[in-house]
Amino acid sequence: MKVILHVDMDGFFAAVEVRENPDLKGLPVIVGGRIQPREEKAAEEGEKRFRGVVSTCSYEARAYGVHSAMALSQAYKLCPDAVFLPVNMTLYKQASARIMDILRTYAAKFEQVSIDEAYLDISTRVHDWDEARAYAQAIKKEILEQEGLTCSIGIAPNKIIAKIASDFVKPDGLTVVENEHARAFLAPLPVKKIPGVGPKTAELLKQRGIETIQQLARCDVQELVTQFGKYGWRLHQVARGVDESEVEEKWERKSLSRETTLDEHTSDLGIINQHIETLAESVHGHLLREGFLFKTVAIKVKFDDFTVHTRAKTFRAIHSDVPTVTKTAKQLMQTVIREKGEGKQVRLVGVRVSTLGVLDAKQRRIV
Repeated sequence: MKVILHVDMDGFFAAVEVRENPDLKGLPVIVGGRIQPREEKAAEEGEKRFRGVVSTCSYEARAYGVHSAMALSQAYKLCPDAVFLPVNMTLYKQASARIMDILRTYAAKFEQVSIDEAYLDISTRVHDWDEARAYAQAIKKEILEQEGLTCSIGIAPNKIIAKIASDFVKPDGLTVVENEHARAFLAPLPVKKIPGVGPKTAELLKQRGIETIQQLARCDVQELVTQFGKYGWRLHQVARGVDESEVEEKWERKSLSRETTLDEHTSDLGIINQHIETLAESVHGHLLREGFLFKTVAIKVKFDDFTVHTRAKTFRAIHSDVPTVTKTAKQLMQTVIREKGEGKQVRLVGVRVSTLGVLDAKQRRIV
């Protein structure tokens, strides 16, 4: 019997902040980016400008509609009385390291996938699903006692169902999906619950009359492949509860990237820069969640004649801020369009950061 756990810390950054400052308990707490004066005059009037995106927020803030990756300015509109805090990555990484050490002691096989989530293969540690549940409860208890933090755990016969299950009841949830109940568990869930299915994919599926995982499972796989390529086949497999990937330690990530295909091709640099800003914010949000810094920023552009060009800039010093990503990406894009884009329109834009690492505080270098 294969038994996989997906452990996901609840509102991790915000939860750590509340633990450090108990006065924040019960308040809407939003972590991410920074607040700065819009201009000197506005600052005198007390007006503030929020830059960046929400990295994590407390469940009290989520009740107002705030969520991760949302622009901080929008979060402020939804919840102006929230406590806004800058990211304290050193604090979160220290807590994460201790939690991951706890999880490793419970796992026959272990895979950390971000600063606040991991997979555990406990197939050789338990004999049935009741034991698996008790095992997960022991994990939750130790993390709570040692770190004062809650987590949600999904237990299932494979990684993808375990991940979906960990999000089924939050916070402090525990959901067990046994083999024979896997399809029934997935069936009524919206397709957006499948990891990796974002708003665009969900909308394309909706246009085909597919809104639930059950509808996706019943869809002709060849039609999905025609529309989405190999990803369509993967979607169909997941909808049927099939995932053969193993729990294993991954090689260190070397880069993070995001790209988007424009709904309408354009040569308008203002529109292109808007896409760059959105992509840069998304990349930066993932950097924060995974605890990385970067030295290289790169862009990718595909023109309407399907030619693809890339440009990159590597800095001598390490960086962690979104303005560096945005400004550099815009400059690189201008260069490519000037040199290669005469008479052409842009159909795809991508932003990537690489030479990733964590900061050695003493050495001031990436390790």
